[in-house]
Amino acid sequence: MTNLDQTRDGAASSLPPAGQEAVPLYGPRFSQRPGDLYRELRQRYGPVAPVVLEGGVPAWLVLGYREVYHVASNPQQFARDSRRWNAWSEIPDDWPLMPYVGYRPTVLFTEGEEHRRRAGAISDALAAVDQFELTAICERTCDELIDGFAGRGAADLITEYAHRIPVRVVVRLFGMPDADLPALIHDIAVSLDEGEEAVAAHQRTVARMRQLVAGKRQQPGPDVPSRMLAHAAGLSDEEVALDLLMVLASAQQPVANWIGNTLRLMLTDDRFAITLAGGRRSVSEALNEVLWEDTPTQNFIGRWAVRDTRLGGRHIRAGDLLVLGLAAANADPSVRPDSSPGTSGNHAHMSFGHGEHSCPHPAPELAEVIARSAIGVLLDRLPDAALAVGADELRWRPSVWMRGLFSLPVRFTPAG
Repeated sequence: MTNLDQTRDGAASSLPPAGQEAVPLYGPRFSQRPGDLYRELRQRYGPVAPVVLEGGVPAWLVLGYREVYHVASNPQQFARDSRRWNAWSEIPDDWPLMPYVGYRPTVLFTEGEEHRRRAGAISDALAAVDQFELTAICERTCDELIDGFAGRGAADLITEYAHRIPVRVVVRLFGMPDADLPALIHDIAVSLDEGEEAVAAHQRTVARMRQLVAGKRQQPGPDVPSRMLAHAAGLSDEEVALDLLMVLASAQQPVANWIGNTLRLMLTDDRFAITLAGGRRSVSEALNEVLWEDTPTQNFIGRWAVRDTRLGGRHIRAGDLLVLGLAAANADPSVRPDSSPGTSGNHAHMSFGHGEHSCPHPAPELAEVIARSAIGVLLDRLPDAALAVGADELRWRPSVWMRGLFSLPVRFTPAG
């Protein structure tokens, strides 16, 4: 029995992933103060806790930093193909979390050599992005958005700014014409909201990606789709289209929430407030602290056990679903015994995942360019921006996966 198979007191034990002792990973308390729930789960169960997802669906939440690292480092034991799930017979077709779990032939669900082939093409295509050009695209995009509300003296920095930036930047890296942006941005937003129109919006977005790839096959350019099509991996047009959609969706919510959560920190925390006037703490410090304290992707679904095993003192059955608790792992006292928020220079967080299914290189670097540019431009343009409501009035979206605000209203001196 390894250290990963021990409970907090050293005794091995087993609990079912559902039932009376499983804890709901949803609801108002979870959405507003998930950190409190993670701490209680860790104290009660140790590094692996039985939970139920929305709709009473059973899963294991991996809370421990070492345990998350172990699961993410062992794809032969904890795999990504969701068709392994032993609970499919109990899952309704209209389950709200189906978009995150239902198998699709994208790089996200591939394994082994096939995953390395697909992920390698994405990484190489992204590595060719010129970061100076990316910064220029970001700054131009941010200026355009700020121009739309600067004269009012008030804005919602979530809906009018943070959530509009990533998709605008990424589709420009895809070489799409600006005329296509409004419809695409609308459909991506609708599909991510998981409302009644989500499926239709998703299908329209897939169709646009297929159309884009067909056009790039005929007329390649200096863009991500063309580089993926020309890659030695020999991806089919359908593979490129589906993986481009995955890149686009993966960038939108996490980067938008990274921007929004960092702006919230800088507007509400006295340690960073002076930065709004060009003071002492850097934007990079605030961005890094958010990845530790309010990481945009707080949980990731997930991994499926290939065979019976033990983890954190729990008996994990073949086909069980494991949710990677990235936010909980970042707060694990075994790696962060000092709970103070100071994290300057420490980049060992789990916010981009770990292992072969982590965010592909150099996507985290490109995401930081986008986020840093968005905050820098805003501070340059609106240096006296201040929160228009009390910090305790801000409300978090009720998502088990994403950590982000509904709105971030601010006031500032109107500018031309």
